[in-house]
Amino acid sequence: MTSPSTHPNILLIHTDEHRWDCLGPYGNSQIRTPHLDRLAADAVRFDNCFCPYPVCTPSRYSLLTGLYVRQHLGWTNHSTLAPGFETFPRLLRQAGYRTKAVGKMHFTPTYLDVGFEEMELAEQDGDGRLDDDYHRELMAHGLIDAIDLIDQRAEFRRRAPASYWETFGAQPSDLPEEWHSTTWIADRAMRALEEWTDSGNLLMVGFIKPHHPFDPPEPWIRMYDPKEIDPLPGWLDVEPERDRAYHAGYFPNHELTEATIRRITAYYYATISHIDHHIGRMIELLKRKGLYDDTMIIFTSDHGDYMGFHHMILKGGHMYDPLMRVPLLIKFPGNQGAGTTRDTLVSLIDLAPTILRQAHIEPPACMRGLDLADPTADRPMIFAENRRGQVYMARSRTHKLILSHDPDQCLFFDLDRDPLELTDHFQDPTYQPLIREHCEALARWLMFDAVPPTYLDERAPCIDQPNVPDPDDDHRQRMLAYFERKIAG
Repeated sequence: MTSPSTHPNILLIHTDEHRWDCLGPYGNSQIRTPHLDRLAADAVRFDNCFCPYPVCTPSRYSLLTGLYVRQHLGWTNHSTLAPGFETFPRLLRQAGYRTKAVGKMHFTPTYLDVGFEEMELAEQDGDGRLDDDYHRELMAHGLIDAIDLIDQRAEFRRRAPASYWETFGAQPSDLPEEWHSTTWIADRAMRALEEWTDSGNLLMVGFIKPHHPFDPPEPWIRMYDPKEIDPLPGWLDVEPERDRAYHAGYFPNHELTEATIRRITAYYYATISHIDHHIGRMIELLKRKGLYDDTMIIFTSDHGDYMGFHHMILKGGHMYDPLMRVPLLIKFPGNQGAGTTRDTLVSLIDLAPTILRQAHIEPPACMRGLDLADPTADRPMIFAENRRGQVYMARSRTHKLILSHDPDQCLFFDLDRDPLELTDHFQDPTYQPLIREHCEALARWLMFDAVPPTYLDERAPCIDQPNVPDPDDDHRQRMLAYFERKIAG
């Protein structure tokens, strides 16, 4: 095995809304992820990785900057990374790396320049699907991802057929496999990897799935029999009143049945297995090119999904572990630490400084995350925030505090005795010393009470590439008109 390069290749694979235990390496015996299982044998598996904010764009900006959301100001899915913040792609590019992003990035504007020289995008939410490469290609071939469109845009969701609501969006894809977003993204990632030579390459691959709707294509739709799938840990026959009062759900959670959650979970697993198949293609290509050993490969996600926990799906409720905890596998150059697991409390903010140090670039002082290559790196508590700074989480290995501006929404869980987060001890006198300890740690982390506003700039600088559409032409109106014609039949 050769010595790791000072400019190792970096492949960051990023899924969306991926519950941490829905992966073979994390002990799930029903899901089939053979390629990620093999990657884990060469990687370090982090068993306690948490997102800093359980919403797509804020979490992604934190991954790029190594900053918490209250620092980078991207509070919502419709926000812009404010100018002046360094990102690991930009710092790598300045150091001579060739940087590219493929798939779902979820930026505003769609092709926002965060340091990638090139971007080939397949978006889902907001105006991204009116701008991106994927939907332009679908339109050019007379195709439409109708289930996804209905699920994601309010004007079409209002017209969704009864089957969509009855299945909670768990339906076979209306696209052939070769045009499904997972395959489209993977094929463009393969093209990018084919162009790699030697060292100094960064590729970030963002898959839309397993984010809802749960619509795997043929033949993946038949991979799992819902009758043979067990609900994941935390499934309850009835939604607790505490959760029902806090957030009704993108779908009406109270209408979930065990048969429905089995079907949803089966389709969710199928979309993950579909991704796993294409990750296997990428790994095999790197091995064939002789680049695998010297490539840093990271697999993670932006946030989780309840997937039946407390009788809920998707997100939007309390910061329970299935929503906040994400998978994280890191294969370091030279396979350092291969096959080991760590229970260190880590955050997605740790990835930017870790990546930069692997490239022998000193992170900016504002990137205060851990270097995950250091097996001794640890922290006593992990922090996260939600609802634009109205709710915070302070979690140790054994306890969790959820502190809200609404006193009635504050919660405290003893995770050793109650891993399913069912019993709230916030008013329990026995737990007050521990609650104070978590509150004091949270106060030190916050440092100040003021919450900055969301930053948004639709005219922020984009990358300079021919596939980036002109914001002043009529391409969005044409795309929406196309959607209307296809949905109307």
